[in-house]
Amino acid sequence: MPEPAASPYETDFYAWTQDQARRLREAAAARVNLPLDFENLADEVESMGRSDARVVNSALARIIEHLLKLEYSPAKEPRGGWEDSVSVQRDHALADLKDSPSLYGKIDLAGAYRRARITGKRGLGRDGVPVPALPAESPYTAEHCLDPDWWPVNRHGFE
Repeated sequence: MPEPAASPYETDFYAWTQDQARRLREAAAARVNLPLDFENLADEVESMGRSDARVVNSALARIIEHLLKLEYSPAKEPRGGWEDSVSVQRDHALADLKDSPSLYGKIDLAGAYRRARITGKRGLGRDGVPVPALPAESPYTAEHCLDPDWWPVNRHGFE
């Protein structure tokens, strides 16, 4: 007997949340006679998907922050900690994107970079790196951020 097809809930949770919220609103508009709070249920289901998108973008901000430090900092330590952080956050983001492939369309690289640049500037400032040294826009693509084998070249010769 063939395996039953996986449900959208299992293959793309984010897309499922958005679809279910839309269907709940349609049921409310059709005045389905059930004792359910359709609008608030739709809001809550939709919110679960938005939360997953925020988690992915938060992981990207942390990845970018530590990629900036790895590229721009003249400090020898804590390079290993920054690398570990990037690896862990990449794993988390990739797992979430695997569970919900439609979240790729919700990646906000510019927003993640803005947040990472703020925290990265503070950390780099402690290492004596001038703030203008950081580019105004992300020097990294989403592909760079998520590629477990990609690392920026340090501007001070560290590997």
